[in-house]
Amino acid sequence: MNKVLIVEDDREIRALLAEHLRDNGYEVVELADGLHADKCVKEDGIELVLLDLMLPFKSGDQVLRDIRKITNIPVIIISARETTQNKIDLLRLGADDYITKPFDLEEVLARMECALRRAGTPSDISETLESGNLVLDLSRNTAYLKDTEQEITLTAKEFAIMELLMRYPKKIFSKSNLFESVWGEEYFSEDNTLTVHISNLRTKLKKYDPEHEYIDTVWGIGYRMHKDGE
Repeated sequence: MNKVLIVEDDREIRALLAEHLRDNGYEVVELADGLHADKCVKEDGIELVLLDLMLPFKSGDQVLRDIRKITNIPVIIISARETTQNKIDLLRLGADDYITKPFDLEEVLARMECALRRAGTPSDISETLESGNLVLDLSRNTAYLKDTEQEITLTAKEFAIMELLMRYPKKIFSKSNLFESVWGEEYFSEDNTLTVHISNLRTKLKKYDPEHEYIDTVWGIGYRMHKDGE
């Protein structure tokens, strides 16, 4: 069970996050200010931090600096500040990701899981994911067909895209959601990197498994897992 620290002074937001994470198998520690966040990280076995910026007594920027002096565990900023420069500054300080308020709880969860996986701390929620004939083995970072056990060679980014889509098959991911969760960078509408990766994924999956569809385009919004019968 991964242990997460939430540093957020807004009681309702903190409670909302904590409840959702506990419901999804995480152990949660809550702090309403930044005074003792670094001590908590150091002494309580914290594996990931969700950090607000506008905190009493000590700002989130300083909390991030203090955490980075003692550990490289993932730190995800959750803030109402949304300027590009502010995001860049925080990423340079050592933040792993940046989520702007108001946020989607499933997006927060998805980005946490990606950050933990990048850090080499796999989430304990599931070892495998299945959709149609496709299976992702999360412990080995491999993909294969269920009926033949034929392995499908996916790049790290392709695997991360499929993991997000398969973990939340009912969720429609906007292009910006998907890109920022997988690449950990700000999405620009003119960037076709995601589109190219989705196209390559579809081609690859169709080659290995021509009988099944896996990725649907939701026009004007983004992507989701294909629903059987559609």
